[in-house]
Amino acid sequence: MDRAEIVHENLLTRVAARDFPPPANGLSLADAGLTEAEFVAILRAQMLSRQLDRTSRKMQARGEGFYTIGSSGHEGNAAIAAAFRVDDMAFLHYRDAAFMIARAGRLAGQTPIWDMALSFAASAEDPISGGRHKVLGSKALVIPPQTSTIASHLPKAVGAAYSIGLAKRLDPDGRELPEDGVILCSFGDASINHSTAQGAFNTAGWTAYQGVPLPLVFICEDNGLGISTRTPSGWIEASIGRRPGLDYFACNGLDILDTYKTARAVADHVRKTRKPAFLHFSCVRLYGHAGSDVETAYLSKREIEAAEANDPLLHAARTAVEENILTPAEVLDIYDEIGATTERVAVEAATRPKLETAKEVMASLIPPKRAAAQTNGPSEEARNAAFGSDLEAMDKPQHMARLINWALTDLMLEHGEIVLAGEDIGPKGGVYNVTARLHARFGANRVINTLLDEQSILGLAIGLAHNGFLPIPEIQFLAYLHNAEDQLRGEAATLSFFSNGQYTNPMIIRIAGLGYQRGFGGHFHNDNSLAVMRDIPGVVIACPSNGADAVSMLRECVRLAREEQRVIVFVEPIARYMTRDLHEEKDGLWTFPYKRPGEDEPIALGEVGVYGDGNDLAILTYGNGTYLSRKAEKTLRDDHGVNLRIVDLRWLAPLEEQKILTALGACKRVLIVDECRTTGSQSEALVTLLAEKSPVKPMVRRVVAEDSFIPLGRAATVTLPSVEAITAAALDMTRPKRGKTGGKR
Repeated sequence: MDRAEIVHENLLTRVAARDFPPPANGLSLADAGLTEAEFVAILRAQMLSRQLDRTSRKMQARGEGFYTIGSSGHEGNAAIAAAFRVDDMAFLHYRDAAFMIARAGRLAGQTPIWDMALSFAASAEDPISGGRHKVLGSKALVIPPQTSTIASHLPKAVGAAYSIGLAKRLDPDGRELPEDGVILCSFGDASINHSTAQGAFNTAGWTAYQGVPLPLVFICEDNGLGISTRTPSGWIEASIGRRPGLDYFACNGLDILDTYKTARAVADHVRKTRKPAFLHFSCVRLYGHAGSDVETAYLSKREIEAAEANDPLLHAARTAVEENILTPAEVLDIYDEIGATTERVAVEAATRPKLETAKEVMASLIPPKRAAAQTNGPSEEARNAAFGSDLEAMDKPQHMARLINWALTDLMLEHGEIVLAGEDIGPKGGVYNVTARLHARFGANRVINTLLDEQSILGLAIGLAHNGFLPIPEIQFLAYLHNAEDQLRGEAATLSFFSNGQYTNPMIIRIAGLGYQRGFGGHFHNDNSLAVMRDIPGVVIACPSNGADAVSMLRECVRLAREEQRVIVFVEPIARYMTRDLHEEKDGLWTFPYKRPGEDEPIALGEVGVYGDGNDLAILTYGNGTYLSRKAEKTLRDDHGVNLRIVDLRWLAPLEEQKILTALGACKRVLIVDECRTTGSQSEALVTLLAEKSPVKPMVRRVVAEDSFIPLGRAATVTLPSVEAITAAALDMTRPKRGKTGGKR
């Protein structure tokens, strides 16, 4: 028999017979600090969550629903919702339907039954995701939607908690979280073993240990199982209970009174001390992990029935009866009435419109545009004071690293919500001095020296973006992104998509990357693969080849983040940071003057750079490839008479196909120079573009990197495109071909 129906029938039978599980403690309603009305509200939320679980399974059986991971056994989290304020942002575990329902009950105009039934049916009218996923979320209830099951939302919860204190110090215009707010973050017991969770706990403790405000509550919902893998008895308390900087609390999640009393104590403690806490919430899991899970494969019948006998609704019913709040018959009347309502609403929700086209599905990939707060820029006196002695060098051409530094300075002067964050970016100024002096210019609140954890760096950025800041986090080297790529892929890039554009986290992730470094490196410091970013829908990837472009593109990135709420990755070619010369020593052809805001030529998203107007050959490239191709260009023109043009992509995602084709013009030969690897590089997409959409149908060749990691030492560039390889390929494409008789063909 279906375990869901067994649990349902047990509830009906045992409540009617007053056959309740024994109380875990002797708490009364007064001891817990609850009124009768508040208790009944929590009980109703629990019952609604349970009946929605049953309804979702019925909908799936009828072919009308698509979600069966339920909250049964975890309904005690409704008491946690009651203990905190509605404006305390909550990043919720997927078994927290009762929490969301209880919070909805405290805000007028909410319709949780209808909303959740629409989400079960994947209806386009689902108010949070628009039919894209079954997620717990609500803009009105301050619950950003989560799809993570393994703790990837914990780092951004840390970031959001940090943002509350930072907003008090900096007061950004777009601040959304209250000054005395608390951040809630719930997850399952199995998730604490994930490196992401451990990093978040460590970052929270590391921050609090230094006295920095971090009003955050980690809520571990411990049902003893991670799908089928058991959590060792006592493991949660043993691993977390004495963690520095993290205060530990525990409650019996089966008992409304104990849960509410403990949660209130946690709420008061964290709101007062501004320190993070860990709430260990013990519960049971009913029905198995999901609809397809067969618990009998790994649990005995005795174990399954023991959990069912501890049904939190039975515990709640016992309290209601013993406290003379409700009779058993009244408890069952409420339960039956809620069940009938959910079934009726579900039948109607199943008829509501669904997403039908790719365009409809993708409508929320790109966040909605907004009117960003206007700024007048700093006074001349303030700007002069910030730049100091650098002003004397501004009339001379400079390399990329310094130009980016100055661009960041002007942007931070103009936009007070910009905050930089990353390892070593503070007083040291970063590994390559790109952020030199910024800490001195703007202070530790706006140039945040983080701990060494890329997940925490990006989580911090996502959390800051939830509270009105424009974060510009730095990942020290491109290969280090792989330590945290899910923060970009699974969290930052999906937020607009799964919230139907209601929640966004605009940011600009600066990454020093690509190859050609000399004297320092190996594959971790010379990483020539951008594939992990290129296939993330909605993310913008910028890659300037020179300092002048870097300045204009960085300014465009800030506009995109502020006005279009985009998530952007700004890849800075390490090898070009200090480059000054192009053809000869001291020719200074790769240095450029710094232009103040408003004086430079804007480079809009998708705008390509074109050097030359020849039609013999077009070289299509970016980043270091542009530099190498410009070096090859001189030999090809001067020594071989090849009249060519070089097209610098600048923006690697999204590819503006028509602008690329227009820049290539009538060229019938296109050489693609791609410093990334043969497999999975931009060149593959470019070849496809030319084959499918170019009206010219040109001859196409590639000069690309080998499918290899990059070694250390003198061999560091032998797997990469070179000036010689570019020149040879160009000549091979443009030389007249001779047939077997010696004649031209």
